[in-house]
Amino acid sequence: MSEPVSTEAKPLQKQGRTQWAFAVATFFGAGWLKPGPGTWGSVAALLLWAGANWAFHPSRVAMAAMLVAGIVLALIFGIPAATIAARESGREDPGFVVIDEVIGQWIALLGCPFDWPHAIAALVLFRLFDITKPFPARQLERLPEGWGIVFDDVAAGLYAWGVGCLLRLWF
Repeated sequence: MSEPVSTEAKPLQKQGRTQWAFAVATFFGAGWLKPGPGTWGSVAALLLWAGANWAFHPSRVAMAAMLVAGIVLALIFGIPAATIAARESGREDPGFVVIDEVIGQWIALLGCPFDWPHAIAALVLFRLFDITKPFPARQLERLPEGWGIVFDDVAAGLYAWGVGCLLRLWF
């Protein structure tokens, strides 16, 4: 004899995470740090920049080329990773997604001399613009999925880069 078919709804089982997407979206775990995962993502980006400068002693042009390459790769992989992480977490812009902060921080560091006062200024400027989201950063958040997650921070990075360039004229 066959068993009767149950008409009760079974609870949905939690699907597994897409590992590569969560690794990229959290910048290899920086997004899980508390408090302020966005700041931790920015600090991780700054430390990677400092480590590359310290290890390789690149010229400013070579460092800018490395940063641009990193930014492009982070955009190529970060937008889909942010989209997947947001979908799988059920949140529109999850706080643990920090690849956007990494991209924005690297933009803010373009052309920055390798010293701590300039690096900290780039960090503070980027975080200021990322938090306040001046026009058009706030509007860019409305882009769909990963595009909106990432491009408001691209705008904040561009603001920080511009102000940083102006400040470097005097300091």
